[in-house]
Amino acid sequence: MNDLFTALNLKDASPPVQLALALGLSALIPAALMTLTCFTRVVIVLSFVRQGLGTQNVPPNQIITGLALFLSAFIMQPTFQQIDRDALQPYLNSQIDGPTAIQKAAEVQKKFMLRHTRTNDLSLFLHLSNNTKVETPEDTPFFTVVPAFVISELKTAFIMGFCIYLPFLMVDLVVSSALTSMGMVMMPPVTISAPFKILLFVLADGWHLIAHAVAASYT
Repeated sequence: MNDLFTALNLKDASPPVQLALALGLSALIPAALMTLTCFTRVVIVLSFVRQGLGTQNVPPNQIITGLALFLSAFIMQPTFQQIDRDALQPYLNSQIDGPTAIQKAAEVQKKFMLRHTRTNDLSLFLHLSNNTKVETPEDTPFFTVVPAFVISELKTAFIMGFCIYLPFLMVDLVVSSALTSMGMVMMPPVTISAPFKILLFVLADGWHLIAHAVAASYT
């Protein structure tokens, strides 16, 4: 990790080299967004909502991704502000060098990930890396925390998705039972249940509840 920070010290490099390295690092932004922030949990939960409603491509993928992006930015705002205060602004004011700024930013981001990483997931990757020197979660290497954080986010997102799916499943079961009792066994239950699920979701102010639940899961 220290070698990486040293390689990213661009202050002594020529402007063309700085520009080339900056453009190269920008290719890692999507990967960092998906693995280092809450984006994974948010987009999966929103996708479960759409599948539970049974509306296929409504909302479209672009809307789901855009909403997930801005919800993630809102949730991550305190962390980003701390990174700006502790790392970015001191670096721009020439108070610290590049590697130190990256180190401070990584420490802030790691604290956020550790708060939302399950202990057993962290232990799994420490075991796989044969790392026996770590005594506290804070001592865990950054690149060990990242995969543990991602699978913790996936588990949490699927638990939330299961809870979201249950009310919609109950509507499908009620409609299916009603159709069977009327002898309309050839009628697809989804055709009848879809309007009722949309109505239920709208009456319950579903998007408000989903946004609140996702944001509150990080408090």
